[in-house]
Amino acid sequence: ELAAHGMGQILDMVPNHMGIMGADNWRWLDVLEHGQASPHAGFFDIDWHPAEAELRGKVIVPVLGDHYGSVLERGELQLRLDEAEGSFSLWFFEHRLPIDPHEYPRILGHRLDALGARLGGEHPLFLEYQSLIAAFAHLPPRDASDEEGRAERHRDTPIHKRQLATLVASSADLRQFLGETLEVLNGQVGEPASFDALHALIDVQAFRPAYWRVAADEINYRRFFDINDLAALRMEREEVFQATHALVFRLLQRGILHGLRIDHVDGLFEPAIYLERLQGLYREARPEAREGLYVVVEKVLAARERLREDWAAAGTTGYEAGHLINGLFVDVDGRDRLLRTWRNFTGVREDFDTILVRARRDIMRTALASELNVLANRLSRIADMDRHTRDFTLNALRRALREIVACFPVYRTYLREGMVAEDDRHHILRAWSLAKRASGTADRSVFDFVRDVLLGTLAEGKSEHYRLVVRDFAMRVQQFTSPVMAKGMEDTAFYRYVPLASLDEVGSDPRLFGIEPEAFHRGNRLRQKHHPHAMLSTGTHDSKRSEDVRARINVLSETPVLWRQHLSRWHRINRARLASLDDLPAPSRRDEYLLYQTLLGSWPEAPFDSPEHQAWTQRIGDYMIKAVREAKEYSSWVNPSQDYEEAVRHFVDAILDPVRGRRFLEAFVPFAGQVAHFGRLNSLAQTLLKLAIPGVPDIYQGNELWDLSLVDPDNRRPVDYARRQQCLADLQRIEEEEGRLALCRRLLAGDASGMLKMHVVRTALALRQERESLFARGNYLPIAIEGDGPGRACAFALQQEGEAVVVVVPRMTFALLQGEPRWPVGEVWGGTRLSLPTPSRQWTNVLTGQPLVVDARGQDSSLAAVLADFPLALLAAGPGPAAMGG
Repeated sequence: ELAAHGMGQILDMVPNHMGIMGADNWRWLDVLEHGQASPHAGFFDIDWHPAEAELRGKVIVPVLGDHYGSVLERGELQLRLDEAEGSFSLWFFEHRLPIDPHEYPRILGHRLDALGARLGGEHPLFLEYQSLIAAFAHLPPRDASDEEGRAERHRDTPIHKRQLATLVASSADLRQFLGETLEVLNGQVGEPASFDALHALIDVQAFRPAYWRVAADEINYRRFFDINDLAALRMEREEVFQATHALVFRLLQRGILHGLRIDHVDGLFEPAIYLERLQGLYREARPEAREGLYVVVEKVLAARERLREDWAAAGTTGYEAGHLINGLFVDVDGRDRLLRTWRNFTGVREDFDTILVRARRDIMRTALASELNVLANRLSRIADMDRHTRDFTLNALRRALREIVACFPVYRTYLREGMVAEDDRHHILRAWSLAKRASGTADRSVFDFVRDVLLGTLAEGKSEHYRLVVRDFAMRVQQFTSPVMAKGMEDTAFYRYVPLASLDEVGSDPRLFGIEPEAFHRGNRLRQKHHPHAMLSTGTHDSKRSEDVRARINVLSETPVLWRQHLSRWHRINRARLASLDDLPAPSRRDEYLLYQTLLGSWPEAPFDSPEHQAWTQRIGDYMIKAVREAKEYSSWVNPSQDYEEAVRHFVDAILDPVRGRRFLEAFVPFAGQVAHFGRLNSLAQTLLKLAIPGVPDIYQGNELWDLSLVDPDNRRPVDYARRQQCLADLQRIEEEEGRLALCRRLLAGDASGMLKMHVVRTALALRQERESLFARGNYLPIAIEGDGPGRACAFALQQEGEAVVVVVPRMTFALLQGEPRWPVGEVWGGTRLSLPTPSRQWTNVLTGQPLVVDARGQDSSLAAVLADFPLALLAAGPGPAAMGG
């Protein structure tokens, strides 16, 4: 069906991890059943030799809802027989934990005398049953190190299970006996001793069921962040790659797939090698293909960091492009006033660097403590291998590693086969320097030891085994720094530091307050040079708030004085609604500050007594509960504070209630209306930029119209596609009946639905389709804005072989329009001018369908003329586009 519409398909793939809980991941279940003897044990990143001796050869399964002993004695762990398969499993509700077949005799032989008495000691079934018990007992144990023993175990286990299934199916007596045995083994609630046999059976398995909270301190498989249900894969192993990409290979062979989006690429052991393998897979699947597979990677680039040139990918999924676009609509001049308002209102004096380092420490102390412990134990073993370093204690090593990771300036480094690129060396040395300088430890040489391990210099001149151990540790630290940064920055610091919440976004950095047009152009030219087909994104399922919410909040950077005044007034009005917990206000000043920004960004402009307003109130309450839990200071996901959360919810409900909150709402709406108008202007401008700058634009679901969603799960609500189809049909109908210019005037006169945004989207996409080569390969030329307001607009051109398009968007127009909610068109631009790149051309603004009147030289034009009828311009030169409208 896609092919019929001239479309392709890009598959979103997650090679780093997979779901393991429940009862449907057969590879994971095989590992739980056979431990290290499982042929799939190498699929998962499991530490089979942890520091705790009792855990060696086992996998902790943190799935229980309470402490193990309590769960066991409540009868929530149930041993069951699958009669058709002839297998035993331990079940915790929907979660299955298969029993080691070598231990079946503990079940089958329990109460054996009772079965003998029932059937008779010489009964053929009883004799065959005893023989089967012996067969299971003679299976090689799961810790057998020889390949022959493991092969025998896997050859004979299914045979013995089928024999058991056959016996059970043939005898009602045996079925009844095993049912009674399981009932006995499953214990009697209220009689703790009755669970001893089941506990003994569980204790000899390849798994250890544990309370889910245990994972924070003690776990021996690598997870996706701190999610116990998602176990990391060892994608660096060829057999794992081949097995997990078999379906992708078939889809590529059949021409169903045309590209891949690789999720969480930083979790992989060696991303560059993985991407090379992907391209090799594609060449094998489609040997006739002239170009490589289109691959984009979900990679968050830190400030001044660039995607590695040796990665076989078209680019990233576009976080850094979103940062570039969003920053263009943040007024650099408003920074100091906004920060002063933030500090004065909240009392927070720390800068973002300090908050970020502390947040990452908190993450390593809580959610990712177990991963830090695993690494610290590995590091301790390395220290013990050399007499010069064996005096470093485990605690000192853990502390030094934690501090260096907390100071890391990027998500991760990319050491490869012992080689340390200059960028990576710089990042490691910077983290080491900051951590060592801030340390209060008496002996700081432990920091030098960790530095030398990460750089690999410690292994120089040492044995091959030592070098391999050091290299493996350094590679694993890389896989750790990324989730620490993500959880510490995106999911913690972004909720603790909110002077301008629109900067607290994945791929952005609140330390970088605004982007000038020169930097914007520089970023676009770099992308065109190095990754011209990278994705461009202003919103994803991971966004902290939608592109339209950010566009509104950005307006506060243009109006810092008004923001301060309204913030103070709203606080005075709502002060009586605040609760007091331990002599502190609830919500806190920080959370109240964030709340007001969130209200401005997401206000639906609906009547107070409407269902939409009521739904918005609920959504705001839900968002604020998530925000305070993510901040992890007054509440958290692990330890939620019911009192604080109820106070926050009550505050939100009260101030947004049409009756109780009327005074606040009447004070809120006028400024919210101003912000909403200028936010819409920002949104239109950023939409056009995303659709025109070098790269491949990605529109998140539903964002063809205004979308005022907040963080997940709010941004994953069902999209009303029928409404969008109707809006598109209405746009087409009005244009056909009245012409494009009349359509634009009607939309500018009043458009609550977002059809104005959809008009920009559909028109720009139509031109991209018509002039595909120009947008894909045209030379990017920044255009200078001169005259009265050079900083209030941004313009550039794409040029190729006599064809050209020019994009002009307004920015920072609140002062230009004196805060009046009108559009910046016509004479409001005064003497502001720009120079078009190709003289003596007929230009047409595709958005309005109107020709542009230029001066006699055919090159210079006033912004008043370019933006005469519409606040944006998408000018096309060369052969007239077919979709110009009239």
